[in-house]
Amino acid sequence: MTTERPVADAHSVTAERPVGIDELLERVRADLDRVEARAAHDAARAGDALLVDIRYAALRERDGLIPGALVVERNELEWRLDPQGSHRAPEATSHDLRVVVVCNEGYASSLAAVSLRQLGLHRATDLVGGFQAWQAAGLPVDTATA
Repeated sequence: MTTERPVADAHSVTAERPVGIDELLERVRADLDRVEARAAHDAARAGDALLVDIRYAALRERDGLIPGALVVERNELEWRLDPQGSHRAPEATSHDLRVVVVCNEGYASSLAAVSLRQLGLHRATDLVGGFQAWQAAGLPVDTATA
């Protein structure tokens, strides 16, 4: 028998007392099954996860793209990945979709993954270390189309 832990939200995190960003990250990450770069690569190649790159354009242009990743600006993320939304991306097929959010260094992506979980995407998580960890692991990067 498994017990589900409630998804952290802004209200439950701040209702007790104000917290700093480091504490907030620690709290929300406790509920995420964060993924290392190699595992994210393998899951995406096997069709078991959708990588979603939320980095802003200047970083994508500077560093390149993860081949096959869906690029969605952070300010559009919830609208594009909500399976019930009128502005959803074609890849947003189900609340069971395993989404791995990728930011530059793995901070903003944790907060974004929690937001997706609040929409019912219960398998949403993020990439530990973000794009920089992906690149450092020697995983594929496409610089031609960035």
